[in-house]
Amino acid sequence: MKKFLAIYTGSPAAMEKWATLSEAAKADRQKEGIKLWSNWGEKNSKLIKDIGNPLGKTKLVSQKGISDSRNQMTAYTIVEAETHEDAAKLFLNHPHFEIFPGEGIEVMECLPLPKM
Repeated sequence: MKKFLAIYTGSPAAMEKWATLSEAAKADRQKEGIKLWSNWGEKNSKLIKDIGNPLGKTKLVSQKGISDSRNQMTAYTIVEAETHEDAAKLFLNHPHFEIFPGEGIEVMECLPLPKM
């Protein structure tokens, strides 16, 4: 089995739409989303190696030093699957799209380090 990293994404526009909801509506959607996300996790538990977490603010480290940065990454999960396609299929109809202001899930293989 190969290991894959899934990065959940959401744009600033999606977050702005989320911000227009009342606090009660956000709380209700979050409660329902956590329930559905947990159900998804249980259904795929044999393939999930790290259910992951939401991601916070970003710092960019470069040769120029450290600076604040923004990207569209909102959370991550690590799964195992036979193929890249199989890994991607795990995320079809995920609650990230249905409840939360998510727009995409990028799935990439975690490649082994080259041997020296």
